[in-house]
Amino acid sequence: MKEKTIDYILRSTWMSVTKMYNEEAGKKGSTMATGFALISIDPEDGTPSTALGPKMGMEATSLSRTLKSMEQKGLIERKPNPEDGRGVLIHLTPFGKEMREFSKGVVLGFDEAVQKNVPAEELQIFRKVANTINELINSKKIYESE
Repeated sequence: MKEKTIDYILRSTWMSVTKMYNEEAGKKGSTMATGFALISIDPEDGTPSTALGPKMGMEATSLSRTLKSMEQKGLIERKPNPEDGRGVLIHLTPFGKEMREFSKGVVLGFDEAVQKNVPAEELQIFRKVANTINELINSKKIYESE
């Protein structure tokens, strides 16, 4: 059998993680995207809506749909930014804070399970490899123009 490409390993692993997170979120009538948004919002001070997309690595249109759904479910509320009259801060409601804790627990539970089953040295190598891949991509060193 031919060796699997790095791309294949990354994609199939992330698809498995996504499926797992969506199954857990589904138990509370939620989604992975909503869970990540909840975790990304500052529970005390709120977060500017313009900062959420880059923080989560999400496109603006996907984020808008997610935020609209979260607002309809009573997880968040939008308030004017007192420091910038044009901006909006996304704040968690009490229900949003409760769901944020659930989402945080799911992520930490996954992290803990991996750490229990993968030796620390291997995790260190994994992190180093992932950082190198990100650096290669971000520095445009993979498909340089000639």
